[in-house]
Amino acid sequence: MADIAEEIRILGEELPSNVKLVAVSKFHPAEAVMEAYRAGQRVFGESRPQELAAKAAVLPKDIVWHFIGHLQTNKVKMVLPVAAMVESVDSVRLLEAIEKWGAANSSVTEVLLEMHIASEETKQGFSREEILSVVSEAGKYPHVRISGLMGMATLTGDEAVIRGDFARLVAMRDEIRDKASGFPGLPDDFGILSFGMTHDYRIAVEMGADIVRIGTLIFGERSY
Repeated sequence: MADIAEEIRILGEELPSNVKLVAVSKFHPAEAVMEAYRAGQRVFGESRPQELAAKAAVLPKDIVWHFIGHLQTNKVKMVLPVAAMVESVDSVRLLEAIEKWGAANSSVTEVLLEMHIASEETKQGFSREEILSVVSEAGKYPHVRISGLMGMATLTGDEAVIRGDFARLVAMRDEIRDKASGFPGLPDDFGILSFGMTHDYRIAVEMGADIVRIGTLIFGERSY
């Protein structure tokens, strides 16, 4: 079983100060989250709306929740009241649902656009062309703050493949920044990149990730 507090301490020493650690607590009980919390961790990632809502109701209110899984539009109302960021916006339909909820609740939600960078077709995400189309119309979503991009590399032990996947995400961010004047609806500081998990976070940090999402290393294999 993972020594949660010790893993948080080690990661805190290893990760550069400009890299945010999202401790992926999905499938782990609130008690495990509290162990990481007591060790100083404050940002946690969940991928199921019901699980996020249940944990947020019983855990400390200063926890910063990131939603990192596929979000169905009919579950937006369950996630947005508690999530500080939705990292996994993977469709225009979801963007529109977040915008509609924000307008009705006088709220702005920070999001990342999920880009499909892996070789597996089963993974979610926009294509390069779709992302360019979305950011060109960012002004249509005044209640959504599109702050950057998220991606997941191919699940492989081949480091060259992982680096290639991550490089596509970095290039996409750089392309949008270079054309920033053509995307007036984007925030001036657009450019957050969330990539890298337990098996590849060191590569991600080396390649410029701003956020890494680490679960198994901290909490061990899923509890339920």
